[in-house]
Amino acid sequence: MDRVAILIPCYNEAKTITKVVSDFKREIPEAVIYVYDNNSTDETAKLAEEAGAIVRHEYLQGKGNVIRRMFRDIDAECYVMTDGDDTYPAEAVREMIAPIFEKNADMVVGDRLSSTYFTENTRPFHNFGNSLVRKSINMLFKTDIKDIMTGYRAFSYQFVKTFPVLSKGFEIETEMSIHAADKNMQVENVIIEYRDRPEGSVSKLNTYSDGFKVLMTIVRLYQTYQPIRFYGFFSFILALIAVIFLVPVLVEYGRSGLVPHFPTLIACGFCIIAAIQSFFAGLILQTFGQKSRQDFELALQRFKLEFERLKKED
Repeated sequence: MDRVAILIPCYNEAKTITKVVSDFKREIPEAVIYVYDNNSTDETAKLAEEAGAIVRHEYLQGKGNVIRRMFRDIDAECYVMTDGDDTYPAEAVREMIAPIFEKNADMVVGDRLSSTYFTENTRPFHNFGNSLVRKSINMLFKTDIKDIMTGYRAFSYQFVKTFPVLSKGFEIETEMSIHAADKNMQVENVIIEYRDRPEGSVSKLNTYSDGFKVLMTIVRLYQTYQPIRFYGFFSFILALIAVIFLVPVLVEYGRSGLVPHFPTLIACGFCIIAAIQSFFAGLILQTFGQKSRQDFELALQRFKLEFERLKKED
């Protein structure tokens, strides 16, 4: 088991990967640096290996797929995830890992948004999207993570081995943040300096398509983790619609004893039934979710014992 593992997912980062690996080797020489090449068409893998990294390959395209493979393959007391594009400072790595060892934190977030991100990043829609995602998740999941989309994070062994990676692409950071919030994991924020990509290095993140995927991931995970609120909202809307259209029909019936708008009455009845179904669907799923959280806490105990065993073997 490694004490500290540096995880670098890469796709066509030949321009910067040598510097990234060298910087981390200089700042934390005792760490093991893993570069997972994701079907690069340039010399990323070759340059990473020459710089001193352990190079492995993931052939399913997408950052989420790479992270899934890394988390399965590697055992470490502390994991640091960063990008191969030289936008995150290796100088902050010891500050990033300190809460894992000293405070038993589960995840440490490298917070770009509180420092230089909005001045260094020249893509305004990226800036807007980061702010939107951060505010949405903190409001919906009642948390205080300062930078939801950052690719610079540190993790404990328990987090890595109990995190179910479902996303295939750049939605992975959003999924990590929501998982930590739902499972009541200890999250620490560390402010880091952010620098934009050097000239000639191209971002693989598409502002619009990947941004849409991130928003859909938030909706999907809100449905999964907060079903009573999600389905309760639709239940309320359906009930409200039914009441708005039903009141005039009832008033007319009370005045004349006649129901002149039977289709409206029938539609309102179906809306009320749908509202009741939606509410109870959320209630049932909430019960299943509570049982899932109980099982997760028991799983944490098992992984803690496994972690202690691996440390003793080393």
